[in-house]
Amino acid sequence: MTIGINEPQRKAIRVAGFLYLLMVFTAPIGLMYVPSKLIVSGDATATADHIRTSESLIRIGIGSELIYPIIAVFLVMALYRLFKPVNENHAKLLVIWGALVSVPITFLNVLNEIAALILVSGADYLSVFERSQLDALAFLFVRLHDEGIIIAAIFWGLWLFPFGIRVIRSGFIPRILGILLFIAGSAHVISSFTSLLLPPYEHVVDQFAMVLKMGEMPTVFWFIIKGLWPSGITERGK
Repeated sequence: MTIGINEPQRKAIRVAGFLYLLMVFTAPIGLMYVPSKLIVSGDATATADHIRTSESLIRIGIGSELIYPIIAVFLVMALYRLFKPVNENHAKLLVIWGALVSVPITFLNVLNEIAALILVSGADYLSVFERSQLDALAFLFVRLHDEGIIIAAIFWGLWLFPFGIRVIRSGFIPRILGILLFIAGSAHVISSFTSLLLPPYEHVVDQFAMVLKMGEMPTVFWFIIKGLWPSGITERGK
């Protein structure tokens, strides 16, 4: 059967699509691009030198990691309004895992990058430390930032479960997208726990997890497309 969408739901889809689009452009800057340009694996001195010479770049990454969680909060609230009529309890779980837990972790994790910047700043009060010690400490905080992202990724995965349930039961979003959200959520959680608890197997698991995590993208594109062209939005329940 064809499930119609009322005007409040139509607006929520439009807002969610717009916010998803913003996240697609902002989140990868701080999570992937900046770290790939600054971090030299196993080399504290080279990493610290990159931070010293690329302060503006790391600050762009910090800005990204402050902006996209804020976007995520508004995205989750838009999804809550969309799915609340379907099942309010599951919609609340979506808010808890998608905003109330992961966002504070992300904000606090930015402090590690700020600490790394301070350590290589050349401030007078740091003169009691040798440069090699400062480089090692800066590298430590950069590594802690990476670990913080892994911890946050656990909750990025967990929020996809109530999201997937709501998609499957909504009646106006293709059910296959909900199944893909379950797969992507499982990949996030398994990958994160492997990195934290079984690091020798991290690279093996990530080879598969990286592909499975992309299961979230069809849903992202669905909301973006429906948000850009919201008129006459109906989907056939399957």
